[in-house]
Amino acid sequence: MKRRIHLKNISYIEDMEKWRSEFTFSIAINIRFSETDMFGHVNNVSPFIYFEEARIAFLKSLGLFGGNQEEEGIPIVADLQCDYHRQIFFGEKIKLYVKVNQVGNSSFDVHYMALNEKEALCLTGRGRMVFIHPSTGKPVPLRESMKQKLSSN
Repeated sequence: MKRRIHLKNISYIEDMEKWRSEFTFSIAINIRFSETDMFGHVNNVSPFIYFEEARIAFLKSLGLFGGNQEEEGIPIVADLQCDYHRQIFFGEKIKLYVKVNQVGNSSFDVHYMALNEKEALCLTGRGRMVFIHPSTGKPVPLRESMKQKLSSN
């Protein structure tokens, strides 16, 4: 018997179809055996590792990762959440999408969407990134050029 999974209300998504259509950047992720638990599906902490991998690739694609840290600051995760919609198993491949949802003065909100090979929704997530000064740990304002890069994606 196949279990149907119904999407619950997700507080950070108002219109699922519109939300899904706004993603343009993605990376492919192969599910490794070490990322599964004793029940054979992806361990509940693994999506956060996938989010990190996709987030770094996304920021690099914008030229916002690994630059002049003293001037630009370093991006850190202020909060992160994941909603699990469908089980993922060893050997499967997912496509993990990343987009910026909102840009603030020193932070931005990132959204995530994982689809399996059948284009079924497996994971959604969101997180707040803050640029901080590497020595003081205090938030630094995003430069206008950074805001433009983040807002255009």
